[in-house]
Amino acid sequence: MRVLGIETSCDETGVAVYDSRDGLLGQALHSQIALHRDYGGVVPELASRDHIARVLPLVDDVLGQAGLDLRDLDAIAYTRGPGLAGALLVGAGVAAALAMAAELPLLGVHHLEGHLLSPLLAQPELDFPFVALLVSGGHTMLLRATALGCYEMLGETVDDAAGEAFDKSAKLLGLGYPGGPELARLAAGGRAEAFDLPRPKLHSEDLDFSFAGLKTAVLTRVRQLSQAGEAISAQARADLAAATQEAITDVLAAKAAAALRRSGLRTLVVAGGVGANLRLREKLDTACAALGAQVHYPPLQWCTDNGPMIAYAACRRLQAGLARGSRDYAFDIQPRWDLSELRAC
Repeated sequence: MRVLGIETSCDETGVAVYDSRDGLLGQALHSQIALHRDYGGVVPELASRDHIARVLPLVDDVLGQAGLDLRDLDAIAYTRGPGLAGALLVGAGVAAALAMAAELPLLGVHHLEGHLLSPLLAQPELDFPFVALLVSGGHTMLLRATALGCYEMLGETVDDAAGEAFDKSAKLLGLGYPGGPELARLAAGGRAEAFDLPRPKLHSEDLDFSFAGLKTAVLTRVRQLSQAGEAISAQARADLAAATQEAITDVLAAKAAAALRRSGLRTLVVAGGVGANLRLREKLDTACAALGAQVHYPPLQWCTDNGPMIAYAACRRLQAGLARGSRDYAFDIQPRWDLSELRAC
């Protein structure tokens, strides 16, 4: 089965073709980082316009890589949600038009399920059940994944997500967009022990997360360092970045380890953009080794939004009989879409 996947949920345009027998046949990605950098964050209208300009050339590129025509495909998939409404509409509309032109079934994919399954795309031998730590954009959650479409929520953020904590703290430190990677780079030259920052809900009985208080603590430290209008020293900024990264990753690693212990499972899958953070990977590797558990990550290029994860998730659902695809070519989007609504068990 060959599926074309289109991802346009936020600020990256991703397209890919996945073959159930031969794997990934082609992929292309355009990032809008340069477009949004001057604004310090994603501007939805600009994001939508850029998707319009990029998506069809990327489709042509990917089909050329794969040596295929549209009619050589078995289905076309798009990100239905969650995400920015305007951006989602671009991918959905283009996917519907292509599917109608080639008389192929059309399938909307849950963005977070795409992330959740991305490590399996790179490691075909990996299979259910497992605990998933999903840290993507405004989402931070722990799930028990029993089977495809069968996901039990173990814990989630009650306010800011980990990615938001990285980005907002980076902005407080005067770093550019995207903030998370910039903060991680600055932290490499810092001393995390120089600042004592809170680790909200680290020792709570539940598996939920909370990072709003950490952001407030970083703001307080920045104000203290900026007294009398003096500029914060380069070393102090690096130290505070390192302390912030340490606090966030401490909580994520501890909660993931607790989820493994409580579930009795010995496989952890990490997905989403924050999963690319090297300090987090170090801590998760250590925590899982202590539990005799294995941890799996997607390749760095597939931690952020991408086309392969959408094509792969659609292919898995079609093969498992959890989706058939539409042939009336009416489409919709779900800017807010709870992962639990995919429940297949």
